[in-house]
Amino acid sequence: MKKSIAFLICSSLYAGSALAQSQSFQLSPDSAETIIQGCKQHARAKQQSHAIAVYDKGGNLVAALRMQGNGPGIMAFSQAKAKAVSSWGFSTAGMEEAVQNTPGFANAPFVVTVAGGVAVYTADGGNLIGSVGVSGEAPVDDAACAVAGIEAAGLSATRTSK
Repeated sequence: MKKSIAFLICSSLYAGSALAQSQSFQLSPDSAETIIQGCKQHARAKQQSHAIAVYDKGGNLVAALRMQGNGPGIMAFSQAKAKAVSSWGFSTAGMEEAVQNTPGFANAPFVVTVAGGVAVYTADGGNLIGSVGVSGEAPVDDAACAVAGIEAAGLSATRTSK
C-alpha cells in the first residue's frame, strides 16, 4: 500500500512537471479584442482607417475589424498579412528582406512582402502567440498600428532571446 501511494505521488509530481514544461502560450479572444481596440485608437488619433486581423499562432482568425472606408480587398489583405506572419513566425517587413536574400522564398506559400503583418509575443517577448495584419494606409502606418494594438494589450511585438 505504501509503495502504491509513493508511486502515485511520484507519478503526479512527474506529470505536473511535464505539464509545466509543455505549457502552451495562447492568444486569448480578450487579448485579440484589446489589440483591435488599441489599433483602432491609434488609427483614429492619426485620422487613419485600417482593416485589422488578429490570428493565433496556428493561423486561425481570432478577431477582425474593417474600419469605415475600407473595402473587402483591404480586409482580405490584412488577413493575408496576419496569416503570413502566423505561418512563418516573422513580420511581413522581414519577408521583404528574406525574398531578396533567399532564392525561391517569394514563391513559397503565405509570403507577403508588404509591411503591416506583425508577430505577437508574450509580454516578455519569449513566446510567439499570434499575429496582427493591418492594411488600409501606407505600409509603415499599417505596421505602426499593429504595434500600437499589441502594446495596448500588454504584449510584445518584439522577440527576445531566452
